[in-house]
Amino acid sequence: MPFTFTNLKIADVILIEPKVFPDDRGYFMESFKASDFANANLPTNFVQDNFSFSKKNVIRGLHYQKEPKAQGKLVTVFKGAVWDVAVDIRRQSQTFLKWVAAELNDQNHAMLYMPPGFAHGFVSLTEDVHLLYKCTNEYDPKADAGICWNDPDIAIPWPVQNPILSEKDCLLPFSHQAELF
Repeated sequence: MPFTFTNLKIADVILIEPKVFPDDRGYFMESFKASDFANANLPTNFVQDNFSFSKKNVIRGLHYQKEPKAQGKLVTVFKGAVWDVAVDIRRQSQTFLKWVAAELNDQNHAMLYMPPGFAHGFVSLTEDVHLLYKCTNEYDPKADAGICWNDPDIAIPWPVQNPILSEKDCLLPFSHQAELF
């Protein structure tokens, strides 16, 4: 199997490490294989890919889609490095409003999978970050939602002093005002 699947502290969030085959020309790796993901009880029905380019210190998030258009996301970085965060927004979960994070970069080639019911965000740790995430549901602007990146009830210790944010992300509500799962 060319992947290692590891449950993080929130067991539904999975760190995925591909096997990388380097040689003097560069390297080769599989970034997705439906049969291996199915054997690990992960979705194989990704219906949309999104690409993000970010400069250093950009925070994007915390984003999610509301039901019935909720999305699972498989996140990977092809250039640069990010600190990628998944926040459990499922009210009935024992880990409600808890978060996990992993560094994803072009050296470790790691990926992070979060199922529907999680808000997603990241901060770019390097210049010129190229990030791709596969989604289990297509984007629907009517279902688009988010939580403010610095929500005190979640208390994520972002590894950045002066983050760069979009106007949209600056206006996101705190979790106690957001429509959660």
